[in-house]
Amino acid sequence: MAKVLLKFKEAVVKEIPLDQDIMTIGRKEENDIVIDNQSVSGHHAKILKEGDSVFVEDVNSLNGTYVNGQKIFKSELFNGDVILIGVHTMEVISDKTRDTDTKSFAVRGRSMDETMVIAPGDQKKIIASVDKEKPDVIGGFIIIEGSSDKKDYLLKERVTTVGKDDSAGIRLKGFFVPKVAALVNRRKEGYFITPSGGKSLKVNGEEIEHRYDMKDGDVVEVGGLKMQFYVKE
Repeated sequence: MAKVLLKFKEAVVKEIPLDQDIMTIGRKEENDIVIDNQSVSGHHAKILKEGDSVFVEDVNSLNGTYVNGQKIFKSELFNGDVILIGVHTMEVISDKTRDTDTKSFAVRGRSMDETMVIAPGDQKKIIASVDKEKPDVIGGFIIIEGSSDKKDYLLKERVTTVGKDDSAGIRLKGFFVPKVAALVNRRKEGYFITPSGGKSLKVNGEEIEHRYDMKDGDVVEVGGLKMQFYVKE
């Protein structure tokens, strides 16, 4: 079965099997694949199964959908392809490989202008333009219990990953710890945390299954770590 690896700045956020005929992608909660970022439209794109082929199709998103650096309306997906949606990427893992003799893989939209090639440097500009919108609130975690690289983590990034991955902002230790156990998002109005990788996440002793808006003093437990959230004055 084909799958995609949802990534943010090379860190794997989630592994998603493509086990439905239609899977929607967007910022709103009703999507099958939710990407909570202001650069992503509420309903941005969808992944379709057609026979033994898998396609990604843009649904009139504001910032467009790209496959391997090319803006597309609809494109068949092959192993190793990289979809760019907002500032997140989705790496395709599939048994189906692209024919190297195929010169064009994108299915163009209603006009030739809808398909354009962007250089890798331009993709970095897209990410940089979003990163410029720095939120005002600054907070962090103080480690209460468990083994960690530091005792105090200041959460400056828009997205901080909690997990075993080398690129994680807060690294967890342990054999059964997933690469990404939770995500901490920073917004102008504050922070929220979301579980990932099927790992148990507790806030103030209660199991959390969806997004939780954090408040000063909240105690978070994940992957053997207990840490207290604080808002810096």
